[in-house]
Amino acid sequence: MSEADDEVETAHGQQTVDPETAAAARKQAAAADRVIVKAGTNSLTDSESNLDDDKLDKLVDDLVDLLDRGKEVILVSSGAVGAGKGRVGNGEETLEELQALSTVGQSHLMRRYTESFERHGYTVAQILLTQDDLENPDRFTNFHNTIETLLEWGIVPIINENDAIGTEELRIGDNDMISASIAMGVDVDLLVTLTDVGGVYTGNPKEDDDAELIEAVGENYGYVQDLIEESAAESFGGIQTKVSGARTVSEHGIPAVIARSTEPDVLEQIATEKPVGTIFVPINGDHDD
Repeated sequence: MSEADDEVETAHGQQTVDPETAAAARKQAAAADRVIVKAGTNSLTDSESNLDDDKLDKLVDDLVDLLDRGKEVILVSSGAVGAGKGRVGNGEETLEELQALSTVGQSHLMRRYTESFERHGYTVAQILLTQDDLENPDRFTNFHNTIETLLEWGIVPIINENDAIGTEELRIGDNDMISASIAMGVDVDLLVTLTDVGGVYTGNPKEDDDAELIEAVGENYGYVQDLIEESAAESFGGIQTKVSGARTVSEHGIPAVIARSTEPDVLEQIATEKPVGTIFVPINGDHDD
């Protein structure tokens, strides 16, 4: 299929992916045996930075749906700093305070994940790392071996950046890029990024009522990238790094989905080929029938 066939334009001028191409990508995503799910801070905390039990339990219920389907699941979870703020108070938020808050929040976060997964009979494991760990060959080999062993045991690895010793990881988009790196390094078949918006839009949906959901990204990536860059000055959150991470894995043949964490049965919808959020069409992957 040529680029001209892959890309069509809507009446509103939005450049979109051919429906058959998008459907093939959804089929490949649904067939994934190993899935990495990244959950952002806003998907786990309330407006006052307290860890939201209902949000966390909903996320775990969605993940368990994939586990019960026989899929291997890796969770990359943000939220440690946010959960720490809710327990200690916001403070002045210097770098040192943010790092300390992360240690308080991380223990609270893992306690709640342990309790929530136990409702379904699953065991979890914590792994803290930095981007440097993924780039160092020896450390990455150890990390990879640990992941493979945990998955073989039926245990859910829960990964977060190690904020207590890292500084780059405290900046926006940290776990978005870490999850993309892990997806490519441990042979993941699908990357799902859960956020507080419904996918990638033509504008900021929190500020622009006319913003339209872009259901699929493929040959129209240049058009989407231009939109994201225009929106960056309008405080469009961390969508830039989410799009970058999704695009990176799609270039390695791995489909990626950005979707709203509060969407009912969001991971089940992906596992049953339903259109939800924005799917990034794998460029080198085999997604033919």
